Amino acid sequence: MKVATNEATVENGQIRLAERVQLPERAKVYVVVLGVEEVPRFHITSPRLARPELAVDFVKEVTEEPLNAAL
Repeated sequence: MKVATNEATVENGQIRLAERVQLPERAKVYVVVLGVEEVPRFHITSPRLARPELAVDFVKEVTEEPLNAAL
């Protein structure tokens, strides 16, 4: 894989290269931002029971209602 490095700045939210560079259409580019601290990303996991032996208390019970059940 060939790699070229070009200096650029951000102006009004757009990346502006310092030099006039012709890039191929749909070229994959990587942007490295200097002097900016990355915000930590959070990973939210599914809840777990503190005491799995109590899972029996959370078993679903399915009941069928007549078609014209009153609300």
